[in-house]
Amino acid sequence: MATATSIKLDDELKKRVQHLAEARRRTSHWIMREAVAQYVEREEKREAFRQDTFKAWEEFQATGLHATTEEVDKWLSSWGSESELPAPICHK
Repeated sequence: MATATSIKLDDELKKRVQHLAEARRRTSHWIMREAVAQYVEREEKREAFRQDTFKAWEEFQATGLHATTEEVDKWLSSWGSESELPAPICHK
């Protein structure tokens, strides 16, 4: 179910939305709805990544387990080669 929501745009942004809508043969409503949907999806992913980062930091603080930059770089550099290395093992 969809409900109506209003948004105030300054004249310049409104013109830009209208221009883009005309170029894409869409309505201004479609352009704005699509923009909001993409923004929300992107920000949800960003927030999930942020939360994962906090959890990883807390786990590191509790255990001290880590892989060094050199170990990870060596592993990543091997990707796609015939001698691809396994992921580094975390250690203290």
